[in-house]
Amino acid sequence: MSRGTKGLSGNGQLRIIGGQWRGRKLSFTAAEGLRPTSDRVRETLFNWLAADIHGAKCLDLFAGSGALGLESLSRGATYCDFIDTSAAAIKQLQSHLQVLDGASRGHCHNDSALSFLTKAQQRWDIVFVDPPFGQDLLAPTCDLLNQLKSLSPGAMVYVESGAKEKLPDFPASWEPHREKKAGGVSYRLFIVHPE
Repeated sequence: MSRGTKGLSGNGQLRIIGGQWRGRKLSFTAAEGLRPTSDRVRETLFNWLAADIHGAKCLDLFAGSGALGLESLSRGATYCDFIDTSAAAIKQLQSHLQVLDGASRGHCHNDSALSFLTKAQQRWDIVFVDPPFGQDLLAPTCDLLNQLKSLSPGAMVYVESGAKEKLPDFPASWEPHREKKAGGVSYRLFIVHPE
């Protein structure tokens, strides 16, 4: 499912803000619940990840417009899995990857985050968890990531939520690394230690 709860109409535009595709603008069809991570928040997040993004295997759960995964590929991630329940969002992401000549590095999956994780056979270095606000998806997603050993040792997990949302208890092995708020959004980065 795409991020957020605020409905959009018409078309939106996503700008990649750093790396090899810096400045590229991609149009996407706005849809109910689609809330791309803002430029300001992405800039801060990728400053936090600057030393770790190159060569990383990334997972963009609740991908929506694909803002986080596309930014990670632009900045040197080896590959990224994009997960979303919207077939239209996945089709659009596949088109964007073709236009950017990144189709071999981006893998799109039309599935729910929880269903995808239960079937996945690999581990990721950086995971973006930005579920729709107010739908209680944060806790089960983080718990499943932890239980299924989907994270590489020393992996980083980015979590975005509504600023007023009650946060779940995160796994004990997830060390809070950075945290910030911007408007109605709260976002944080964890470093995952082997249990």
